[in-house]
Parts: sequence; structure tokens; C-alpha cells
Amino acid sequence: MKQLALDIGLAPLPTLDNFVAVGNEAALEHLRLWARNPQRSPVPTFLWGESGCGKTHLLRAVREALREQGASVGWMDASSFDPPDYDERWEAVLLDDVQLYTAAQQAAAFNWFVNAQSPAHGPARWVLAACDRPPADLLLREDLRTRLGWGHVFQLRALGETERRAVLRRAADERGVFLGDEVMDFMLKRFSRDLSSLMLLLERLDGYALRTQRGITIPLIKSMLEDE
Repeated sequence: MKQLALDIGLAPLPTLDNFVAVGNEAALEHLRLWARNPQRSPVPTFLWGESGCGKTHLLRAVREALREQGASVGWMDASSFDPPDYDERWEAVLLDDVQLYTAAQQAAAFNWFVNAQSPAHGPARWVLAACDRPPADLLLREDLRTRLGWGHVFQLRALGETERRAVLRRAADERGVFLGDEVMDFMLKRFSRDLSSLMLLLERLDGYALRTQRGITIPLIKSMLEDE
């Protein structure tokens, strides 16, 4: 299978401003307030929803917002196979895809949570976690599961067809590429319709179009698939 040259550097960073909040306005406003000052009231926050509803986007957006303020954060997701020890310099702890955590990751997440909420020095730190199901349904160690669910809990709604198209169009515009209606129809009918998969597909198409010096058309998509 031929590996595609992806121009990942052109992809915009996830931000709270470029998150499409249709149906999720309350969660977005909550995160905006806390990202401006994570110590204002460090009650844990938990986001859950189906794949593609924007959970990881929001966690990464919060991480970027805090970093822009000069704050360091602890980050753990399912690929964090060797998570570091808790660092008291962290302003917040961000835990993504917690439903996939191994026993070792669960132990680290519990340690981070306890230290963040009851630090040896200074005020409590904010904990923001996300997964694909409500806290009550998590198959995690009980002490971690109950702690994750005792604060603010928001269910995120996935975007509908019209909203998905709008996000895809805007993402293409931000990359400086044109997606015709026929191309968008093809992408939505022939590929996974969750937003994260569509963004990855657009990224691949943009890289392939740049490499071949062609516009994004249905023949180009078919050509890319044949070259893989």
C-alpha cells in the first residue's frame, strides 16, 4: 500500500472558536469560562458522546487555550502508554478516551485526579475528561469512575447532515481548497460520516492534491484510493 504524503502542517489547530457548537452550546460556554481561568472553581468536568461529536477537538482546544496563557497541563489518552507522574506545575489535567484506558492508565488517571483535586501545595486543579458513554456505564476501577462523574457532566450531540456539510466546507476553505457539491456528496455517501473521519479524509485529499498538483474532484478521490 502506497503511503500518502500528507501536508498536516496546513491543518488548523482545534480551538474553542472553530468548534461547531450546534446543540452543544452549554458545554462550549462552560469550557470557555474554565479555560480562561481553570482555578475559578475547579470542579471536574466530564464530556461524553458518540464518536465524531467533537470530544477530542474540545479537549485539544482547551489544551491549546491554556498553553497560550503559558500554563502547562497533564494530557493522557489511550495512546499514552507510559504516562508521567503527576506534576504540581500543571494547571489542569485532561483525560481523553477514558473508556479505553488500560489498568496502568487507570491507575495513573486516578493518581492525577486525586493530586489535582487535593494538591499538596496550592489550589485545586481542574480535571476535564471525555469518553463515549456516561460515567455510570464506564467499565473502569470504581474509585476512578465515581470521581469522573461527580462534577459537571455534559452529553455532546453529534452534528446533523447540514451541519456536517458546513464544517467540511469551512475546513476546506481554511485549507484554501475548493470542494464542489458533487465532491461533498461523494465523500458523505462513500466514506464514514463521523466528523473526525471526514476531517482525516480531507487532510489526505489535500495532501494528495498538492502532491499531484490537481484540484479535489471525484476522479482525484478515486485515483488516491487506487494509489494506496
